[in-house]
Amino acid sequence: MIKAMIFDLDGTLVQTEKLKALSYAKAAFVLRPELNEADLVEAFKAVVGLPRNVVARRLLERFDLETAARRQMDAYGVETPWQAYIQIRLGIYEKILSDPEVLIKNQWPHTIGLLQQAADSCPKVGLATMSYCAQVQRVLKILNLEKSFDFVASRDDVENGKPDPEIYLLVADQLDTPAAQCLVIEDSPTGVQAALAAGMACIAVSTPFTRKALHASGMLEEQWIVDDPTTLVMVVNRMMAEKGREDGSG
Repeated sequence: MIKAMIFDLDGTLVQTEKLKALSYAKAAFVLRPELNEADLVEAFKAVVGLPRNVVARRLLERFDLETAARRQMDAYGVETPWQAYIQIRLGIYEKILSDPEVLIKNQWPHTIGLLQQAADSCPKVGLATMSYCAQVQRVLKILNLEKSFDFVASRDDVENGKPDPEIYLLVADQLDTPAAQCLVIEDSPTGVQAALAAGMACIAVSTPFTRKALHASGMLEEQWIVDDPTTLVMVVNRMMAEKGREDGSG
């Protein structure tokens, strides 16, 4: 029986992955103005959900940004080219997020709707995100979701990021719910891997950035990958009913 529902944030409740992709692309453009922004956004699809240092290193290598980034190291007081790239990108991302309307316009309405209904079907609701606490609190405040969760875990709270299961196990512990009784709502292969490694049920709501990789990963049965968001609640209800039958409680 499912007793807790745990949501991812970026890409799942709000389209911040799209905004992050734009920030990495614009930062790359600062370093090499001849690059095509659309190519950078497309390349981001392959690194969605990974830690920012991994994302930065892979994009540096793919688009030959290291030499230009190295020239920015002193300006930002950092030791490596990838750190300089991240600092440029963070400045751009913070500027994007400074406009509340951007976040409001980039909510995923069906997933937000599921969250608003979650308390009626689950005793506990949690959030497990790889964003840092300050950003998380800002997003939740703007979207009026501050009181929607019984516990919120961010990147600040764990040693290891997804796909390590640490953050999901932390949330389950804080919700006082066994992992096997938790249902995770994710959008990326990295997040799905973390949820499954934690021993939790998982439903993935695909986005343009994650759809291809989710289906190709083979980690979830196709019935648990939601491409049409209007079917999300139906799929969640089916999963919960199935889990209820498995332990004889439904």
